[in-house]
Amino acid sequence: MANSRSFPAPAAPAPVGAPQPPGRARLRAVAPDESGAPARVPLPDLLPPGATWLPAPQHALPTLPGQPPMVGYLLLVPAGQEQAGADSGAPEAVPSGPVTVDAVRRAAEVEGRPLDLTYLEFELLAHLVAHPHRVHTRDQLVTTVWGYGHVGDGRTVDVHVARLRRKLGAEHRRTIQTVRRVGYKYVPPTPR
Repeated sequence: MANSRSFPAPAAPAPVGAPQPPGRARLRAVAPDESGAPARVPLPDLLPPGATWLPAPQHALPTLPGQPPMVGYLLLVPAGQEQAGADSGAPEAVPSGPVTVDAVRRAAEVEGRPLDLTYLEFELLAHLVAHPHRVHTRDQLVTTVWGYGHVGDGRTVDVHVARLRRKLGAEHRRTIQTVRRVGYKYVPPTPR
């Protein structure tokens, strides 16, 4: 299982260069080999101007049974700068081919037709659309969408993907592709 976990957090700007789906403020623990930053670049060089960072208090970080304690940092950004990179007036809707996911309104559409999705179906679709062409294992999806507290297996993901495909309709159901013995990926159709 991948060593990543997402936690809801108050809106805070992500470090420079860190990809983050629009409208979703999240803390994410990553394995050292997953970090997008080059290993030899010091962390302060990646921070916005005027920002400082400090180690997060251990009591503020989640603990996982049987796992070593997590290490986290707090990013302090001067007042007035926090909105500079976080919201530049760009729309919160993420269009990816015929499927559009609006995280602010918590609405999804396929070719302008609204989809009636449950909470978890929306979260699953939003996650897949935010990372097109990336293969997600069932374990990664359970961890990211359902969270570590979920008791179940990859079959839960299979059931939700089947429901999503049905709601996308016959023409667009193939945008969520199965990668045998691994998981799923979202592939927007190529323009003709």
